[in-house]
Amino acid sequence: MNKKIKRTKDEKNMLKLVERGDFASIKDKKRSIARYSKIARSTLAKNKTISIRISGVDLMKLKAKAAREGMPYQTLISSSLHKIVQVK
Repeated sequence: MNKKIKRTKDEKNMLKLVERGDFASIKDKKRSIARYSKIARSTLAKNKTISIRISGVDLMKLKAKAAREGMPYQTLISSSLHKIVQVK
């Protein structure tokens, strides 16, 4: 029996990219896995919502830094605050 596999649009696009060879190996796989695991944990750990006021310049810089790091700026802020409150 030849059953056709249903794929989403994203899955179809991913297959096309793989077949064309548009993917490159990650140079430092261990570090990348650790980085994205940390981002995922920060993103998934939704506990409380707060509201703060910060300067427009600071927010612009936070957003730029987060973009360079490849994460949402809220995640960057949350991660930074988490580091500050950690007791060692």
